[in-house]
Amino acid sequence: MKRSGTADLPLHYGHVPLWLAERMSKLGFAIVETIALEFSTSEVITKLSNPFWFQSFGAVMGMDWHSSGITTSVLGALKKSVNPHSKELGIYICGGKGKHSTQTPQELLYVGEKTGLDGLDLANCSRITAKVDNTAIQDGFQLYQHNFIVDNKGQWAVIQQGMNPDSKTARRYHWHSKDLKSFVNEPHTFIYGENQGSILNLTAQSAEESRAGILELAKESPTKIMKEMQYLSMPAHHDVRMEDVNMKRLGAMLWATHENKPEDFEELLLLKGMGPRALQSLALVSEIIYGTPTRFEDPARFSFAHGGKDGHPFPVPITIYDETINTLQKAIQRAKIGQNDKIDAIRKLSEISRKAEEGFTPNNNFDALIQKERNESYKYQGKTVFGDAKPPKTKPSNPGNQLELF
Repeated sequence: MKRSGTADLPLHYGHVPLWLAERMSKLGFAIVETIALEFSTSEVITKLSNPFWFQSFGAVMGMDWHSSGITTSVLGALKKSVNPHSKELGIYICGGKGKHSTQTPQELLYVGEKTGLDGLDLANCSRITAKVDNTAIQDGFQLYQHNFIVDNKGQWAVIQQGMNPDSKTARRYHWHSKDLKSFVNEPHTFIYGENQGSILNLTAQSAEESRAGILELAKESPTKIMKEMQYLSMPAHHDVRMEDVNMKRLGAMLWATHENKPEDFEELLLLKGMGPRALQSLALVSEIIYGTPTRFEDPARFSFAHGGKDGHPFPVPITIYDETINTLQKAIQRAKIGQNDKIDAIRKLSEISRKAEEGFTPNNNFDALIQKERNESYKYQGKTVFGDAKPPKTKPSNPGNQLELF
């Protein structure tokens, strides 16, 4: 088995307000259900095992785009919304944060009883992945969260997170059961995260001989030890900056959803009635569902769907968020009875955005875009943990041309 990656995130304390937590559960479940319906439960497992996708998933749900809180909040929301429908959906989410993480093996035994899967084997996989990331990889991060996601065919992913209080960072580890070969011999496809010191890796291929005897990997070059591992370290700054976003992708999506109307695209006629701002959010949700792995290299871009609970890049637009949930839920219900028209239209949104990128050149007036979203946030019942969005005290200097960026 290959660990599918890890991500380094700044520690972010605080809480998820009830108004956001409830919507995260609804949107998260709708996205997972759509992926399972359109592709398979295997695709859900694969996506969750991708650290870039998971970070983008959390951002599109209104969480702070770069912080450690995405892990606990997103998985908590999914466990709450997915597990009541596990039998029909075919996906089970076990474990959690703190004491809930220790209950994972017992929960997996229960899943085994319900599905006929080998619960003992699943529980053993849970224990081993935790041991590898907490003991075999001694990188200064102490695990405090462990989630095991399994489908009714026995395919699984593990998402667990450790904390390093000295560096004030968290590290999230992703595992995937696909092509399971060994837990102790090169189990990691790659690790994302900035190297923060000496690492003892007892799972490296170069350690095979040493595992049978005395292991002194501390003398090895980190480059040699981590030769198959790549790094991504999320920045410490809380605000979303232009360098955090692929401007061509963001600009093309905004152009397609704001400068054109659904009537201009035959494929989007079924979304007629949705305003440009709602289409913007739905286009990013569409990409979360249908996008290929290379589309998630800039998770910050997905915060332009529903903002962030702390107001970065802008307050969470409640009316838009609810419209996204309702549109996706209705599309799912129609698809279940064989009417795929609305699902097809939602898929077309991400396709149109990708096509718009061809030859597209943004003006990079990034600050103006964010300011526009903040100025108009009150129109959509914008909220943050600090309170409701208010109308701007002064009118925008150029109200008739707010999308000059694109």
